[in-house]
Amino acid sequence: MTHPKITPVILCGGSGTRLWPLSRKSFPKQFVPLVGNKSLIQLTLERVARLGERVISVAAEEHRFMLIDALHAAQVSGPVILEPVARNTAAAMALAALHVVEGSDPSARDELLLFCPADHHIPDAQAFAETIGQGVAAAQAGAIVTYGVVPSFPSTAYGYIRQGEQRADGSHRVARFLEKPDVATARQLILDGGVLWNAGIFLTRAGTLIDALERHAPDILQSARQAMAAKGVEAPSTAGAARVAGKGSEFIRPEAAAFAACRAQSIDYAVMEPHDDVAVVPFTGQWSDVGSWNAVADLTEADDERNRVHGQGVAHRAQNTFIHAPHRPVVALGTEDLLIIDTPDAVLVAHRDYAEQVKDVVARLEKDNCAQVSVHRKVFRPWGWYDSVDMGERFQVKRIGVKPGASLSLQKHHHRAEHWIVVKGTAEVTRGSETFLLSENQSSYIPIGEIHRLHNPGRIELEMIEVQSGSYLGEDDIVRLEDTYGR
Repeated sequence: MTHPKITPVILCGGSGTRLWPLSRKSFPKQFVPLVGNKSLIQLTLERVARLGERVISVAAEEHRFMLIDALHAAQVSGPVILEPVARNTAAAMALAALHVVEGSDPSARDELLLFCPADHHIPDAQAFAETIGQGVAAAQAGAIVTYGVVPSFPSTAYGYIRQGEQRADGSHRVARFLEKPDVATARQLILDGGVLWNAGIFLTRAGTLIDALERHAPDILQSARQAMAAKGVEAPSTAGAARVAGKGSEFIRPEAAAFAACRAQSIDYAVMEPHDDVAVVPFTGQWSDVGSWNAVADLTEADDERNRVHGQGVAHRAQNTFIHAPHRPVVALGTEDLLIIDTPDAVLVAHRDYAEQVKDVVARLEKDNCAQVSVHRKVFRPWGWYDSVDMGERFQVKRIGVKPGASLSLQKHHHRAEHWIVVKGTAEVTRGSETFLLSENQSSYIPIGEIHRLHNPGRIELEMIEVQSGSYLGEDDIVRLEDTYGR
């Protein structure tokens, strides 16, 4: 199907707290490999790539390099707008629209923008593209088009859209947006018919969105304008991302103070509900926002007892139990209606009926300053990753992986020494005034206070064991003298 020019805009915010302990603040669900060893954001990028050559992404500053990796994996390029703080979807969409229309070309206001959340699972990309095409005429005529999913059951997890009369372009007017209902109301909505799940996907001209924000949320638009007027632009080469970002990618940083002053509100409340020209197009294909562990479980085929197992789980004399166990054997014996999620440093066991309340548990753990709310044992960095294998009073052991061609910062530590042992690949070590190579089974010692750097000159991942010892082993004991990644 041939489309006019559409620029996809991927909204990469969201913490995914209902998928804890797999999804955490530093590694939210859109970046977690959940489907066929691919992340939801990579699948989203692959899906929208057929609609437009350039993809705009709006993401948090701390997730920028994970996003660059996803762009590379999906073979997609385009500008990345980095929000200094989270201000919900209205502000994020305003940033993208303002980026498109900046400059002297008045035709940019007519550019069609397709706003998509990064964390939805839509397996039929062709059906998705065809459905998007059904909203083009309405969007070109000046409407904001939203896409609603035909309900398959009376869900209480989604808002609903009531369809109004059909428009001449084939879409329907939106009669009303409905809040997330209780069970009885959801059942009645399904029985009444004419309703769709609100998927949070929008197609509109850039100028249409800006005008609607000016009318309904002028303060949000003004804050976004001020932030973009004083923005910074960083080329991937200076951000240490040239290896993966590809041509046409750049980091755009709205001015932090102006954006921080912006009011946080969703686009639904800020614009969609009060706006008088909103159209809706139904999507009949398979769709999930993967918003709970029940939704994740549904991605795995069930056995005869309705058990679903991912990884090394074993369900014995169990019924309707989901086990997520990628790292070690996890056995469910005689269980029923349970969700069992195993990670190296935290385990969740929940009744299926309480899947939506996982976020409440996360809030409680956060109040108790539980570190596992924010970070995994395995932490991803722009140069690779590290996994904290063991820790004692004055020592810590890590496995470290460094991507081909990548380097850690030139740094030193005031309180710890480090022993490095290469177990895979080749390491180029800078220690003081000397630089040398280490191959597998070779090691080096970095004394306290010594300037050092680790680089992977090879074509395969470098993996090593690091043993730290000293009076203080926190991650903030790093003095960076040079850093490719602008930290």
